[in-house]
Amino acid sequence: MIGKLKGVVDSYGEDLVILDVHGVGYQVTCSARTLQSLPAAGEAAVLFIETYVREDQIRLFGFISEAERAWFRLLQGVQGIGAKTALAVLSTLKPTELAQAIALSDKTAVARAPGVGPRVATRIITELKDKMPGLPAVEPGLVQLAGAVARQEEGGPAADAVSALVNLGYGAPQANAAIAAASRAAGEAASTETLIRLGLKELAK
Repeated sequence: MIGKLKGVVDSYGEDLVILDVHGVGYQVTCSARTLQSLPAAGEAAVLFIETYVREDQIRLFGFISEAERAWFRLLQGVQGIGAKTALAVLSTLKPTELAQAIALSDKTAVARAPGVGPRVATRIITELKDKMPGLPAVEPGLVQLAGAVARQEEGGPAADAVSALVNLGYGAPQANAAIAAASRAAGEAASTETLIRLGLKELAK
């Protein structure tokens, strides 16, 4: 199975790129966001690949990051969502934006994707809330800020935000550090929703 391709961009199609790898042109279907991130024809590019093998075809889907590929896999695990709809979601929302929308149960944001109405958006949020892929670790220096959360009154916005991130699958140290950084940026009066949003941004750095 092909998991990654590194080559030179040969040409583009409406929803695909031809990547020349040592003289072999691989046709790779991508989200609009990934296509926009790739360089001009003749320049080097790297794509993370999801390979689909069927009786009558082999199809490659390419992503600019491992996070995007992980979301592509997860989205297709949602009832009624195939590759086309998953790509539509990823064409509309960055992985970090999708994570935030799911964490905040923002079905309006998810429903912006073509072919995704409120009902499907709700299903995505409900089924993926506990399956979010891990994102890069918080910078080690931020861990020193974790004590700020511990000093927050139990049950307050910061504690609730940490609990929300832990429930989404992040480790307690990561969640504490991210919300501590968010608290420092937003101030003591920040709401739980604001802290979750800022905390997810910290985790996505």
